[in-house]
Amino acid sequence: MKPKSVAPQSAVMAVDRKLHNTWVYIKRHWQLYLLFLMPAVLLTLVFRYIPMGGVLIAFQKYNPFKGIWGSEWVGFKNFSRFLSSPDFMRYLINTLKLSVYGLLWGFPIPILLAFLLNRIKSNKIKQKVQLVLYMPNFISVIVLCGIVRVLLSVTGPVNGLFHTGINFMTLPEAFRPIYIISGIWQGAGWSSIMYTAALSNASQELKEAAMLDGCSKPGILFKIMIPIVKPAIVTAAIFAFYWIWQDFFQPLIFVSSPKNYTIPLALKLYTDPNSYNNYGGLFAMSVLSLLPVIIVFIAFQKYIVEGIATDGIKG
Repeated sequence: MKPKSVAPQSAVMAVDRKLHNTWVYIKRHWQLYLLFLMPAVLLTLVFRYIPMGGVLIAFQKYNPFKGIWGSEWVGFKNFSRFLSSPDFMRYLINTLKLSVYGLLWGFPIPILLAFLLNRIKSNKIKQKVQLVLYMPNFISVIVLCGIVRVLLSVTGPVNGLFHTGINFMTLPEAFRPIYIISGIWQGAGWSSIMYTAALSNASQELKEAAMLDGCSKPGILFKIMIPIVKPAIVTAAIFAFYWIWQDFFQPLIFVSSPKNYTIPLALKLYTDPNSYNNYGGLFAMSVLSLLPVIIVFIAFQKYIVEGIATDGIKG
């Protein structure tokens, strides 16, 4: 019995000795670690945290010649002006609608793709299917938007199929469907990677045990598979909401009417190289537009951590 009790003690002592030696090595060569860490710390400070000081401009009548410290302080004047503006509320509602509709229509498809891919037994076939599904994500957004414009043009395949002559890109009511469908085509395959990784945690033994207990395939799906991918579903939903909310380039190409402007597009209205720029209004609107994203992130950050941890575990 004694040898069995000695072995764990020796293992613990070996781990402690290794940690002690590592700490001694770090203390002895701290200059080397500082040399490697300093660029990362400086880049983070310069490009991440120092620009956050620009939030002060939202409370000022900013003049670039006077700088942040010399410009007139106006408090919440810029914020109150935008909150009472019908234009801002329209931009906010447009962005919310686009984000919510994008989630409702584009969210289930990657999950279905992941379940279908999980059912494929042959690795060669699965890899080829995944290659086809993931390919649109690696194509430039400019190219994808160009393909969409060609497909929906007056002389494009869609009008040729239905024998019509409608220019869909000029219809204001067609903006959201075009944006959402093109987003599904571009990102559904890539988004399914997270769910596929989460589904791999469901061991075959667990599914076989459920079948032996009389659980049907729908029961396995809803009682075993869905709970396993739930953290990944919430994480992907949060990221999808953020990506749609801050997207600028695709709405810029697809929007044909100012009444469909989203917040990122509306921010461009405050930067005119040929006239006076309303910097205070620009930053105030930026701060207001970030609030929903911050609230969503704070409310669901627990699920983000769980989703990322789940994707990294292989059962």
